[in-house]
Amino acid sequence: MDLLNTLVDKGLRRELPTRDEALAVLATSDDDVLDVVAAAGKVRRHWFGRRVKLNYLVNLKSGLCPEDCSYCSQRLGSKAGILKYTWLKPDEASRAAAAGLAGGAKRVCLVASGRGPTDRDVDRVSDTIKAIKDQNENVEVCACLGLLSDGQAERLREAGADAYNHNLNTSEGTYGEITTTHTYADRVDTVQKAHAAGLSACSGLIAGMGESDEDLVDVVYALRELDPDSVPVNFLIPFEGTPLAKEWNLTPQRCLRILAMVRFVCPDVEVRIAGGREVHLRTLQPLALNLANSIFLGDYLTSEGQAGQADLEMIADAGFEVENAGEVTLPEHRASVAGGCGSHAEAGCGSHDSAGCGSQTESGCGSHADGGVCGSAAAVPASAAAPAEARTDLVSVRRRGAGTDLAPNA
Repeated sequence: MDLLNTLVDKGLRRELPTRDEALAVLATSDDDVLDVVAAAGKVRRHWFGRRVKLNYLVNLKSGLCPEDCSYCSQRLGSKAGILKYTWLKPDEASRAAAAGLAGGAKRVCLVASGRGPTDRDVDRVSDTIKAIKDQNENVEVCACLGLLSDGQAERLREAGADAYNHNLNTSEGTYGEITTTHTYADRVDTVQKAHAAGLSACSGLIAGMGESDEDLVDVVYALRELDPDSVPVNFLIPFEGTPLAKEWNLTPQRCLRILAMVRFVCPDVEVRIAGGREVHLRTLQPLALNLANSIFLGDYLTSEGQAGQADLEMIADAGFEVENAGEVTLPEHRASVAGGCGSHAEAGCGSHDSAGCGSQTESGCGSHADGGVCGSAAAVPASAAAPAEARTDLVSVRRRGAGTDLAPNA
């Protein structure tokens, strides 16, 4: 279809699609989903070949968070039966990280629940980074500790952190419906602090919280403007005991369309399939590797993921290869000379001096008010799709790995 040909051409040039084009991708029909995957796959392969980067999560401190993020099993008032523990010691965290690295991961993501770190917490994480890097010279370390105060990003950088993750999660317009204890602007500020400190910024979204197509496009365009090096795409895991436990809005085909839209808008960044892929993509996970060039290996923060060996087999069976520790993830124009975590001297996630963000109105091509889709007469509005089946059997609370005496899944 003309839409997909246009988007492939723009993706190869790092040119920003119009907003209506991004909306049109989300509104394509299930009949067209393989065409959408094939088109976005051309962009993915142009910039990243057939490499898949593996990342491994270590939950340094689980549960007991004072924030009220509706999607989170660790939130204030959560009744989800998750693991709860205070800070892991550096040697404990290093042992947990070693399992993921042995499974092929090249980046370790150190995560802690809470609004943001105290200076003492930054010291703890700094000691943990040193412990991991003493044992694994080439490993990338990304910290995810919540909202940063002035100077904390610089201290993490000095301690050896390569990257910092802080997701926008949803659009600015709907953020207050998801969280009330901090603001969207707070999150933007933390991503900017990471950038300014020389850390590789990692920031993404959560799909499936009841948001509209317009909300999804809004947050992805905001991410492009922030220019992170990696964009994790989470699919809501509806934990029992959280306010969003009944939100089962995603189908495997819907997830593929979302990943394709992210790839078209941010063609040359590391797009990572994050939490919820097993729950919502299910048997279509291998297809998603044509869109994303990065995944998490094994378990997540509070939920269990696919077995690490199954991840490796899936990658091989789909015709992809695990990215080696010595390989630079990002394309040359983005990669820094030092470590390949990304340089922001260039235009970044596509070229920002090309076509603008498209129409901000809700009418015309890409609007779901009349079911019209640019370039696809067969498409139907996403809102007309049948509700997804609730697969609560696929939501499994993590009971192994960090914070337990059981071996991790990696």
